[in-house]
Amino acid sequence: MQIELITIGDELLLGFTVDTNAAFIARALAELGVEIVHRSTVGDEAPRIAAAVAEAIERTGAVITTGGLGPTADDMTRPAIATLFGRELVRDERVVAQIESRFRRLGTGAMPQSNIVQAMVPAGARVLENLHGTAPGLWIDDAQGRWVVMLPGVPREMRGMMTDTILPMLRELIGDATTAVVSRTIRTTGIGESALAERLGDLARGLNGMPLAFLPGWEGVDLRLTSRGMSPADAAVELESAAQTLRDVAGPVVYGEQADDLASLVLAMCRERGKSIATAESCTGGMLGARITRIPGSSDVYRGGIIAYANEVKIAQLHVGEATLAEHGAVSEQVSCEMADGARRALGTSIGIAITGIAGPGGGSAEKPVGTVWLAVSGIGETRGLGRVYVGDREEIRLRATQASLDLVRRSVGAL
Repeated sequence: MQIELITIGDELLLGFTVDTNAAFIARALAELGVEIVHRSTVGDEAPRIAAAVAEAIERTGAVITTGGLGPTADDMTRPAIATLFGRELVRDERVVAQIESRFRRLGTGAMPQSNIVQAMVPAGARVLENLHGTAPGLWIDDAQGRWVVMLPGVPREMRGMMTDTILPMLRELIGDATTAVVSRTIRTTGIGESALAERLGDLARGLNGMPLAFLPGWEGVDLRLTSRGMSPADAAVELESAAQTLRDVAGPVVYGEQADDLASLVLAMCRERGKSIATAESCTGGMLGARITRIPGSSDVYRGGIIAYANEVKIAQLHVGEATLAEHGAVSEQVSCEMADGARRALGTSIGIAITGIAGPGGGSAEKPVGTVWLAVSGIGETRGLGRVYVGDREEIRLRATQASLDLVRRSVGAL
């Protein structure tokens, strides 16, 4: 089955909202073996919505839209598509009752009259219950069997409706599909895209007939293998074989797969070995601690951190030597090592992690340009630092520094 996807909203076109809906739907449909052959985004204007849907339905006969089903004047998806199919909008009293019930249940008072528009349904359309919001989804088709599914644009509501209703409906339409589109992601860090491609050699062109995509980001470079035209069982076997080959060739730069988070993996390693962690942060201002503590259960490994932005705090709280700061500067291997030692001793942990650097946009020099970062790990053998120069804006530099510090711990603890 081939489907077209249209996301609707001025906020998407203007860049104020990132279109996460399209990515979610694409992944969900691929697992069913459904191929999205075209994606587009249009604003909140009825003629443009109708034109986009008309073109899409002519090409594939199957369209999913998100957005434009709310109660305000800029929500034009429902009337635009109703007009396209030559249908009148009629009030569905069951939908009215459901919306009223939701307002009572949430204790937010009586339903505003503006929400009545969400109960206006194209004649003959199937109403798809929305258990996650007030706007129901709609399924409308024509005599030729062509159809359009309209879903709300609120990501939480859309994801819920896809899982509850749309995917089961599509499974029924597809029947016993023999093939699927399945992907497998290998996560790497600490190596650039071109260096990784060089390390992989001919494998960079793909494995077992499956293409390999390089997806760089602040966490590292993800390697994504995609299988098409195989049964789900055969795809799983081929992907596992190819993934193992990539892990073997890429080596220690590989830290996980799929959506693995490095902080979670480091916590698990430390937990398994009975290690505890403390952090000392300068340029990252608590970002490392935040990454660690967003993982449920991190309290059994992570004791806490010290944000030592000013040199006076480094001296008073982490016992960094004044002479060390004077001789080497705050952004140096020597200071990062003393910060890591200081955090470990101050909080009584087995491991100390430190970050100090120049995140910019100012403060750099010829010797230490913006992006210069020193990391250190204490408590696993000899305290050692790692220097890096990162490109990007202030936020990217700080994020890359947290990832690199976690990777330093991963490699150090893994060597025990």
